[in-house]
Amino acid sequence: MAFTGRAALLAALGSLPVGIWEPGWTGVLAVNAPLAVACACDFALAAPVRRLGLTRSGDASVRLGDAADVTLTVTNPSRRPLRARVRDAWPPSSWQPGTESAASRHTVRVPPGERRRLTTRLRPTRRGDRRADRVTVRSYGPLGLFARQGTHEVPWTVRVLPPFTSRKHLPSKLARLRELDGRTSVLTRGEGTEFDSLREYVPGDDTRSIDWRATARQSAVAVRTWRPERDRHILLVLDTGRTSAGRVGDVPRLDASMDAALLLAALASRAGDRVALMAYDRRVRALVQGRSAGDVLPSLVNAMATLEPELVETDARGLTATALRTTPRRSLIVLLTALDAAPIEEGLLPVLTGLTQRHTVLLASVADPHIAGMARARGSADAVYEAAAAAQAQTERDRTADQLRRHGVTVVDATPDELAPALADAYLALKATGRL
Repeated sequence: MAFTGRAALLAALGSLPVGIWEPGWTGVLAVNAPLAVACACDFALAAPVRRLGLTRSGDASVRLGDAADVTLTVTNPSRRPLRARVRDAWPPSSWQPGTESAASRHTVRVPPGERRRLTTRLRPTRRGDRRADRVTVRSYGPLGLFARQGTHEVPWTVRVLPPFTSRKHLPSKLARLRELDGRTSVLTRGEGTEFDSLREYVPGDDTRSIDWRATARQSAVAVRTWRPERDRHILLVLDTGRTSAGRVGDVPRLDASMDAALLLAALASRAGDRVALMAYDRRVRALVQGRSAGDVLPSLVNAMATLEPELVETDARGLTATALRTTPRRSLIVLLTALDAAPIEEGLLPVLTGLTQRHTVLLASVADPHIAGMARARGSADAVYEAAAAAQAQTERDRTADQLRRHGVTVVDATPDELAPALADAYLALKATGRL
């Protein structure tokens, strides 16, 4: 139950003549008694809230940055018309800051025995599952003096998926892949290690590709053509430890790594390779494997949606052991982790040999573009000190990358906007040289 502003205004207006002409209990009763009776009648004529039927429908998933529409159907089974204000409550991250009040509150009129639909538009600002909170209904009487109020639990979940902003690079990477695969007019000769076909020798061909047996059977010199290998296994390993929680610009490192992993997964699945995903810090947070080419990308996006960084140090030994168990045959293992000196030197390097002996390892890391900007600053004494600190940080980062390369690891170190295409280029380079 709740008084409305209209009832309070009438009580305030009635107190003025009472205070002037008839101060005392008699004047108060003369004003408030009719108002109380009117409020009681208004309450009795208001549609009951507890008997309302509320159901939900609409979007169950949405990409981060897009809008999701969730419909709330209000059914009035009573014999009285429903005049109500409805608040459809969701977590604060379901809307842009400052827009929650306008987006979550609705005014509705439902005649007896009928239903109406209310649409709440969500614009989430974070990945993960957004679960609906309570629906609060305030039912007013015909006079608008008094209201019934109640809450209903109407569950609904909207899963906010990674935005996959790097998909704009996919057409150009697929074009490069088709060149490697010989499906375009641009013929790239001598790349890959999987035999494709025989053709006539032309000047400039590698003489090591001549097929002497085929040449003996025909009058012209025949050479073998090759194509990139297919049906290779790729394991994407997302580090969800404490280093993934750091923000580079406005993007957490984990989100930038996810975007790069999605572009590589889309490219590799088109190339005929099998893609799996593992998210790990001290235990497995997500594992996707055994998916078909058409199902791998939706499965990865769905698994990544609920991942959040854990404020613990990643167990490199456990990560390596789990990766080896997950990929028993030779594969490309892509580690998406930080290139910081301490975690690499104390955690990953001592156990890296177990991976590189059996698999091809590629490490991708998110670089902070602010460090490059600091290194160029020279305007003041503080700027010079910042430039020296940035140069030292970059030197340590380069030294760590060189250590990994000496162990046979391919290293990709790029800013959030450049990481995804750089990782895709590294994959294509490995495929072109037959290292997968």
